[in-house]
Amino acid sequence: MDITHIGHASFKIRGKKATIVTDPFNPSFVGLKFPKVEAEIVTVSHSHDDHNYIEGVTGDKRIVEGPGEYEILGVKIIGLSSFHDENEGRDRGKNTIYHFEMDNIRITHLGDLGQQLTDATEEILNGTDILMIPIGGFYTINSQQASQIITKLEPSIIIPMHYLTKDMNQEKFGKLDSVSIFLKEMGKEGIVSIPKLSITKEKIGAEPTIIVLD
Repeated sequence: MDITHIGHASFKIRGKKATIVTDPFNPSFVGLKFPKVEAEIVTVSHSHDDHNYIEGVTGDKRIVEGPGEYEILGVKIIGLSSFHDENEGRDRGKNTIYHFEMDNIRITHLGDLGQQLTDATEEILNGTDILMIPIGGFYTINSQQASQIITKLEPSIIIPMHYLTKDMNQEKFGKLDSVSIFLKEMGKEGIVSIPKLSITKEKIGAEPTIIVLD
């Protein structure tokens, strides 16, 4: 399996039988380039412009949008309802967490999670191998809240997302924290980003590892 970070909360996850793109973003809204990308599965955590740019993904794609259980090309997907804020969605609405089982690897993409996980959701996500977690604060959970979720879920690989980068639209996203704040919170300052994560189930270790993708 190969995982690349398209930007913001969007990833390309290429497995043996299918490719997934999570939360494609409108480049004119976010300020980052959205590259040409093809996928069989596109997931949308919520209907905001920085997460639902479905038309940016080419190919004979299936759209997964909202809670439920899905199976597409051998990929098992569970969508779990959550909130975009700590006020039960009254501020920013609902958010869908996606849990994938693909190539014998369990991946969780938390979308724009703005709350701590419920006990029921934690139980379903327990045993996650790879956790894609927002850390920027303001619109989502912040680094400290993310750290609490990581402690509970104990994923093997943590990939931060939804944080400030220099090329983003500063007017809309300038209040987000940078990834360095998260790394400091986790006691992992100095981690160097890599362009791609290539992983198999056999290579996933027992000790939690933070991977920052370009």
